[in-house]
Amino acid sequence: MTVLVKTEGITKEFSSVRVLNNISIEIRAGEVFGIIGENGAGKSTFIKILSGLYQPTAGKLWFDGKQVDIRSPADAKKIGISLIPQEFNLVADLCVYENIFLGEELIKKNGFLDIKAMVARTQQLLSELDVSTISPYARIQDLSVAQKQMVEIAKAIAFDSRFLIMDEPTTMLTSKEIDVLFRLIERLKANGVTIVYISHKLKEVKRICDRVMVLRDGEFISLEETSNISIDEMARRMVGRELKEIFPEKQHKMGDVVLSVRSFSVEGLLYDINFDLRAGEILGFAGLIGAGRTELAEAIMGLRHAKAGTVSLNNKLLQVRKPWDAVSAGLSYLSEDRQGSGIIASFEVVKNVTLASLKEYARPFLNQKAEIEKTRFYIDKFAIKIPSLTAKLEQLSGGNQQKVSLAKSIDTQPKIIIVDEPTRGIDIKAKRDIYIFIRELADAGISVIFISSELEEIIGMCDRVLVMRGGKIVGELSAGQLSEEEIMYFATGIKGGY
Repeated sequence: MTVLVKTEGITKEFSSVRVLNNISIEIRAGEVFGIIGENGAGKSTFIKILSGLYQPTAGKLWFDGKQVDIRSPADAKKIGISLIPQEFNLVADLCVYENIFLGEELIKKNGFLDIKAMVARTQQLLSELDVSTISPYARIQDLSVAQKQMVEIAKAIAFDSRFLIMDEPTTMLTSKEIDVLFRLIERLKANGVTIVYISHKLKEVKRICDRVMVLRDGEFISLEETSNISIDEMARRMVGRELKEIFPEKQHKMGDVVLSVRSFSVEGLLYDINFDLRAGEILGFAGLIGAGRTELAEAIMGLRHAKAGTVSLNNKLLQVRKPWDAVSAGLSYLSEDRQGSGIIASFEVVKNVTLASLKEYARPFLNQKAEIEKTRFYIDKFAIKIPSLTAKLEQLSGGNQQKVSLAKSIDTQPKIIIVDEPTRGIDIKAKRDIYIFIRELADAGISVIFISSELEEIIGMCDRVLVMRGGKIVGELSAGQLSEEEIMYFATGIKGGY
């Protein structure tokens, strides 16, 4: 098979810290090439070098038999390399078709923009992705995280790339959307497109990739046919040792009801929501994308205006007009959109950790020593890989950014924490660390609302699960009733119809 991309000794350093060391590989034309590794293993750094976002400290790169010097994403695009990034690269106040054709606008012979042609091509791309319900005219800021992900994919495939890099493309997609994406990958592969596929979901890597490369701590570990390596062996090579059972045991007693939501509604999004949350309970919320889970979390936290209904905390009516009211009452929220509302990428790690709890470190003057000590505690607790405490979050891998976002959420010492897609973009070892920590929170009496699109972790983590569809709660399952089938019966309307 023809080699499309070849690297020789690719190395990258940041401030004298080597994050990628001497990577020499060949990627074949028309294959799906998987890359796996823990957060901070060097995966994102490697693909950013391939796509022109970073330049290597040392090493050489060949594309289609010719040595190339890719100095920018524009250089990469010229030779047929496109990247679907883990974090969105969309302009929020532009609409879908404007984002897809940004910098590549179609022009009529008279020199004016050919809006009709761009809209038609956008509609075609969205239909191929089975998301034709997204309007080409919709503004990015009005789309859900999953819809933004599909726009990113449409943007990447719009210009017939020869080499397509997908960095965690399914993180926010449902199983149905993942199936659509995989069918698209098979079509692209059949047409000769080479795809680099990065994912922490090892079952996906096993299913879709022809070969898989393992990186660990910036070093090349192995590269072989996916058919020759098991999922367990992939995980072992990623972390360098065997992993124990990923989900902690559910061994604790729950207390009294601490949060009661009654007749809760948000105009056009949520309808007559009723549920209770007990002390020390991990209450799961499952459902398909657009079911209303995130909207419910945002409304409880004061990020959306509730049209009707009440929220009571310890039998006292809770008045939440803005997020700070919820935080002051003892609630905390880990957002599904870490870049949009979870962190400030241009801030240092320490400043992000104490962002929501800053008043606790200013009495009245800012105690920077205490900030640093608490940040080091979280770094050790979650094994956060950072160049230094003064490093900006934009220098960290996506998974390490997620860990910092979780640290920020719990630094307010909440009584109730809402975690929305808490393991998004996180490797299997880090997932286990976070699962154990969340269970420790529950065992200490803290209540957790756990929102996830991964049914495996909903079942593995939650004491009870509420299933949402169309902005309503349509089913409740106790721990003994939990299965992927039962959840999907409610989520798709086979059960709990209305």
